[in-house]
Amino acid sequence: MEDLIFNLFIFVLASFVGFELISKVPPTLHTPLMSGANAISGITLIGAVVVAGSLDAGVARWIGLAAIIFATINVVGGFMVTDRMLEMFKKKGDER
Repeated sequence: MEDLIFNLFIFVLASFVGFELISKVPPTLHTPLMSGANAISGITLIGAVVVAGSLDAGVARWIGLAAIIFATINVVGGFMVTDRMLEMFKKKGDER
């Protein structure tokens, strides 16, 4: 039980720190930084799959499943935003 409370404390603390860091990034830098963060999200996804598959506790598996879902949404959304950003830099006649 102590481990669960400690892990929830770390999660909440990391959420606040992450929100504060992201809110300080200017809009012009947000999309390029998001592109670079996709690699980190991919590593998070792999880690979530490994952890979710190696634990026997029911709660841990559900938390692992949630981590897999959120990391997948983050990776896919990040690549979609990056693709939209790159579309803005294409010339009108450059159709590839």
